[in-house]
Amino acid sequence: MATTINYYTPEGLQKLKDDLQDLKVRGRAKAAEDLREARDKGDLSENAEYDAAKDAQGLLELKISKLEEVVGNARVIDETNMDFSKVLIMSKVKLKNLKNNMVLDYTLVAEEEANLAAGKISVKSPIGKGLLGKSAGDLAEITVPAGKLQFEILEISR
Repeated sequence: MATTINYYTPEGLQKLKDDLQDLKVRGRAKAAEDLREARDKGDLSENAEYDAAKDAQGLLELKISKLEEVVGNARVIDETNMDFSKVLIMSKVKLKNLKNNMVLDYTLVAEEEANLAAGKISVKSPIGKGLLGKSAGDLAEITVPAGKLQFEILEISR
């Protein structure tokens, strides 16, 4: 299986590491406590609560394993060698929607850091993919679930 390298801001990678640590410490402690409580309720062969606790523990370990893989394949973005004239991950982009003339500001980030309310969109989203590699002044025609949108890239910054 090929590993996927994803790029993160230092803050985004730290959040992933914090989430992983929380799952390992508090998540595992809670799962162990749930198992203990279920085990104390008697015969394990007919104990649905014990089975549910074992399943939950298995799902927790799967989540921890996947997050360890993500963190292991994560790289912090090095902005020193980036081309600031094109839209890349971590670019702040000012766009004009040509249909309604609305001006939008977005920062392109890794999928796990996306937060539309904060103006952060994933580079893997339709709009993020449509903007990558474009320069200020370019037009981007992007297909989204609601149809096609046309944006003019007004400004790119970091």
